[in-house]
Amino acid sequence: MIKKIIFPFLIVALIFSVTSPASAGKVFSDVGDQYAAKAELEFLAEQGIVTSGPSVAYGVNHSITRLDASEMLVRALKLDTTNRPDPSVVDVKKGFPGYDIIATVIDEKIMVGNLKREFNPKSLLTRAEMAAILVRAFELQSPSGAKKFQFVDVNTKSFAAPSIGILFANNITFGYPDHTFKPEMTLTRAHFGIFIARILKPEFREALTCFEPAAKKTYHVNVAVTTLWTAPNAARVIDRPAVSTPSDIRQWTKSMTIPQKQWLVGKTETQALYGQEVVVLKTSGSWIQIAVKDQYSPKNKSGYPGWVPASHIKESYADYGKCATAMVKAPITNLYHGETTARPFMEISFNTILPVLDVQGDWVKVQTATDGVKYVKKQDVNVLEQGNKVKTPTSQDILATAKKFNGLAYLWAGTSGFGLDCSGFTYSVYRQHGIDIPRDASVQATHGTAVKKSELQPGDLLFFAYNKGKGSVHHVGMYIGNGKMIHSPNPKKTVEILSMDAEPYHTEFSGARRYLK
Repeated sequence: MIKKIIFPFLIVALIFSVTSPASAGKVFSDVGDQYAAKAELEFLAEQGIVTSGPSVAYGVNHSITRLDASEMLVRALKLDTTNRPDPSVVDVKKGFPGYDIIATVIDEKIMVGNLKREFNPKSLLTRAEMAAILVRAFELQSPSGAKKFQFVDVNTKSFAAPSIGILFANNITFGYPDHTFKPEMTLTRAHFGIFIARILKPEFREALTCFEPAAKKTYHVNVAVTTLWTAPNAARVIDRPAVSTPSDIRQWTKSMTIPQKQWLVGKTETQALYGQEVVVLKTSGSWIQIAVKDQYSPKNKSGYPGWVPASHIKESYADYGKCATAMVKAPITNLYHGETTARPFMEISFNTILPVLDVQGDWVKVQTATDGVKYVKKQDVNVLEQGNKVKTPTSQDILATAKKFNGLAYLWAGTSGFGLDCSGFTYSVYRQHGIDIPRDASVQATHGTAVKKSELQPGDLLFFAYNKGKGSVHHVGMYIGNGKMIHSPNPKKTVEILSMDAEPYHTEFSGARRYLK
């Protein structure tokens, strides 16, 4: 057939092609610089697979019909549409718009009619049909030694099951984070175009470098920072940026007055970061009670408990547990859709941890738990190879990290680069260096090694209690040497450095603990 002659040469030409003038300026009216698949859709325009122009819409969100898909495939394969035999389908006769296109894909055995001899040109294409069509059109096969994977919603006896497996084996599609392929779901023109671009230009494919399918679903934070509340539906109108999806903790902390910040005391518990695994404990309407696994608390054996909007948590599979990891070391940084700052995805916080797929130049490619592949600036993260331990920090390492937050606004329950409370500050600083300490000051005061005031060393934690230091612990700071400490004091102030002799801290000092060994 014609496509067998042309296709190998087409692939070579595409791999070594240079960008055509079509990429200059805006190629589609509905594809801006922020669009995640901008490069793939522009590639289709460059190759003449789709019509483009600054005033031409690609139709990224439009469902694709069988006729639309046929036309794109004919152009992608550069098939000759002349002198094709009659397609022998009852709903497509000569004179029908797209007759030559449909006759071509049927003649090439790329697409066929149904048992009633209907082509249904205006019917929407499903993902299962798409898989079978693409494998036939481009004569794809599973590479030798390729990984196999069974999607939970794909029947092994389905007509599309072998084709779906081939697309997966060729890194053309990985389905969804919940291990589904959604075979009966229709797809958009953008999605169909992306798959064609990945087939024609392998650089667009995402290699599963450290993919190891997990057998059990887990729950992960789906926003930059989620705040845990003592009860469901406790948030005020002013708290909407914190409980919305996506959350906006920066806006939340900036919009509150001091009294509004003080109101949070006793209403919020802690925070969890993007991608962090949690345990779901209870549900109440649109809220769920979770436990943050990485935060030790005697309140719950599963982790620190509290209520969050259900939309902040998403089921997923921890399929990248054998990857290297990137931990954010900047107070705040951005995730990007690609290796360019022109396409930001989300601001993320200090201590956010993400699996690493690759490190190239100034960029780290990471896999998110719920949003696919993203990129982060290499300068803003520490990359730790799988199986390696974080280098044991010195006291100077701890202090250097702590001083990054000097001047940061206090936020009750805060554990992020957007705002910290006293124990959230000490917990977060130590966590950056691979040392997990309890979340709350009162519990931090009972762990580690007790230290006399006369034997303090930089990095030691200082505790302060009611009743002139003899009551319950209510505050923690970090000793930095020369009789000074750094701490996050209260809603009226920011992280600051001051003398331990300042009141009320001199009077309320109740002891010190060392977590460095």
